[in-house]
Amino acid sequence: MAPAHSHDHYEETIYGIRGVRTWTVDWEQIDVGPGQALCIPRGVVHRFDNNGKQDATALCLILPAAIGPQYFREAAEMIKAAAGGPPDRVKMVEIMGRHGLTPASPPPHG
Repeated sequence: MAPAHSHDHYEETIYGIRGVRTWTVDWEQIDVGPGQALCIPRGVVHRFDNNGKQDATALCLILPAAIGPQYFREAAEMIKAAAGGPPDRVKMVEIMGRHGLTPASPPPHG
């Protein structure tokens, strides 16, 4: 999905509704399933993946509100255009930058 990134001006809370998404927060993996919640503070690098076979649905709350629906429309178009493969990373980073998300550097090795 989206490349690892952080939010400079808001925090994000994830509430699992269906399926399980694996969130990588500060390079630690955390599974979030139905009824579970995860708060990601401002400035913390994170990303998510669906490693299972079931679609996963989550409610994401951003406080204070900062990302509008246009970001999600543009990201959905990129994912759809990838036709099941990974979305174009360069274009996703461009979309993220227009909407206040800061792409992260690759994780440290070792």
